[in-house]
Amino acid sequence: MRAEIIAVGTELLLGQIANTNAQFLSQKLAEIGVGVYFHTVVGDNSERLRQVIALASGRSDLVILTGGLGPTQDDLTKETVAAHVGVGLETNQEAMERIEQFFLQRGIVMTENNRKQALVLSGSLVFSNDFGMAPGMAIRHDSCTFVLLPGPPSELYPMVDRYVMPYLTDLLPEKQVFHSHVLRFYGIGESALEERLLDLIEKQDNPTIAPYAKEFEVTLRLTARAATAEEGEALILPVEEEIRKRVGEYVYGMGEDSSLHAVLVSELKKRNETIACAESCTGGTVASLITSVPGSSSVFQGGVVCYTNDVKKRLLDVPEEVLNTDGAVSRQTAQLLAENVRAKLGATYGVSVTGVAGPDPSEGKPVGLVYVGIAGEGMPTVVKELRLAGRRQAIVGRAAKFALFYALQMQKER
Repeated sequence: MRAEIIAVGTELLLGQIANTNAQFLSQKLAEIGVGVYFHTVVGDNSERLRQVIALASGRSDLVILTGGLGPTQDDLTKETVAAHVGVGLETNQEAMERIEQFFLQRGIVMTENNRKQALVLSGSLVFSNDFGMAPGMAIRHDSCTFVLLPGPPSELYPMVDRYVMPYLTDLLPEKQVFHSHVLRFYGIGESALEERLLDLIEKQDNPTIAPYAKEFEVTLRLTARAATAEEGEALILPVEEEIRKRVGEYVYGMGEDSSLHAVLVSELKKRNETIACAESCTGGTVASLITSVPGSSSVFQGGVVCYTNDVKKRLLDVPEEVLNTDGAVSRQTAQLLAENVRAKLGATYGVSVTGVAGPDPSEGKPVGLVYVGIAGEGMPTVVKELRLAGRRQAIVGRAAKFALFYALQMQKER
């Protein structure tokens, strides 16, 4: 099945919002083995939309349109698709009742144009909008299936998960299960990871191996096509085992929603351990990531943002001699910060980050030079030197995640 996605909205062309719907839909379609061949963005113009729909229907089996289902005059998706497939529009009573209830419950007078949101293509399959007003719909014309979805992600995402994916799965010519494992990596770049796995990637068939980078990390998705989930698992496991043999030291977790900070908090909880942090160049980013995880209060003792040398001396007992001789950005300072914050806050682990985030060098040291210290109770302190590239915010983000990653590594060695 060849698919393409058409996002409708002038605001997308103006760059006022990002086309995250297309990214989400492509990921969901990949999970069931449907290839997306084209992404198109078109403004709120009926003639240009008509041209795009005509082109898409001639080259794709599945055309998904997002946006343009609202109440205003520039919401033209339903009308344009209806004209293309040669059907009319009719009111969906369930959607109309939902819209009326929305206004009634809020004590707001409903304007007449809101009735437009309850219109659907005659003869279409309607998808309920559980978090908004305009329903989605699907209709087949000649050899092409059209799926129309609302634009707001808060409405589109749950509609796709609950209603659209089961519908599309039933359309597939072969009833197959697409079973996936998602491996999360840190400390290795996408190109370096691909090079280490190049022979596996080049001969991939079933399962497929798809690497992609996101938020300073690399994710590897292994997807197998099989009659059952158990058969898919049997296909994936040998490939995953080989991948772990080669680059297992960089794997920190599994699953699409996994994150370094969530995995770290989970592991600390399992072991009844705690952590504290001393941050200079990251300015509290490590602490912020840890405390963003629900339940982190049981493992996070606290943190010190020791941005100045004075705070490093007064609160974390870094000797002035070390700061004058070796500098704030040094192995010695990173080691002392990690050890002292651990001791002062009574944590199992102490993590420190000190470096030059930019935009200018400091202490005669280059932008991107960062030291991460990890002190563990009853273990030798480890200090890692990083040479990070990019702008200030990128350096801060990468340094913070390296701190989390090294803390996880120390746990494994404990």
